[in-house]
Amino acid sequence: MKKVFLFSIIIGLSFSCAKKVSQEETKPVKEEVKPEHIVGGDSDAHGCKGSAGYTWSSVRKECIRIFEGTKLEHAKDGKTYTTVAYVIFEKAGNKAELFLDTQDESIILERKGEGEPWINGDLELIPWKGYVLKKAGEIIYTGE
Repeated sequence: MKKVFLFSIIIGLSFSCAKKVSQEETKPVKEEVKPEHIVGGDSDAHGCKGSAGYTWSSVRKECIRIFEGTKLEHAKDGKTYTTVAYVIFEKAGNKAELFLDTQDESIILERKGEGEPWINGDLELIPWKGYVLKKAGEIIYTGE
């Protein structure tokens, strides 16, 4: 009697497991569709390709590579820095666009005339032995 009871339990469990497996197999499998990544398809709102090093210049009204502009290195004050700033000048020369690693957007500096510094608030770009960038009267970057 015990053998028959044990045998019926084993058969009952095997049928219930088989039913569960067959139910799982009949469920439709939803595959996650990933959007296709296109190399070089990273154009911004202005059509500039970031992967190729291009950024929109408000001053020049075109895509530029800021590292081809004037490089300003952090002022030497006995400390080691790994930051740089880049300046792009308007073709007429009265506007300068400043790209700082601490800012998400570029900063537009303007000057009144030839030989004058470009100014925006407390930032001042002075043409002296290359260029000197001051913030609130303190030199923060220099470059040629």
